Amino acid sequence: MYYVIQVAPGMEEKTEVLIQKRVKSGLYERCFHPIRHVKKKFHGEWKEQYEKLLPGYVFIISDFIQELYLELRKVPLLTKLLGKDGEQFAALCEEEINWLERLMGSKTGESNEVGLSQVVAEQDAVMILSGPLKNMEGYIKKINLHKRIAEVEVNFMNRKTTLYLGIEIVGKKE
Repeated sequence: MYYVIQVAPGMEEKTEVLIQKRVKSGLYERCFHPIRHVKKKFHGEWKEQYEKLLPGYVFIISDFIQELYLELRKVPLLTKLLGKDGEQFAALCEEEINWLERLMGSKTGESNEVGLSQVVAEQDAVMILSGPLKNMEGYIKKINLHKRIAEVEVNFMNRKTTLYLGIEIVGKKE
């Protein structure tokens, strides 16, 4: 099961390191924060960059959430484990896990990177050739070819969240 930990923005890596040091490794399968690959233009030149997909959130995969929560209290940067429902912590729902895994291109693998999607720009449309946006047309709200960003709307923790994913234009059709 996937669970979400809220941390101070910018403290995702430090929190992951502290979890690895202070929490027994058998209590969780993987701890990560997704990173998106984007291209930005600086002084007329496109540069590749990596940014946090969901700043302030760290994901942890575990089947032992009660024991894990007791151990997580030893981590000083931990803000809170999200999704508390009564006395139980709520895991991400199947839909949330599906879009997260689809974006990262893995099922519980080691990749936490959301790569660039390759697109071909046509007159009034954009055709997605490959990458995390392939087969996610229902989630895409807007594609900005000038900034090379796609706006994707997903349900995350019971509310609609907009994610900004990088695209790479590999061709244009008139």
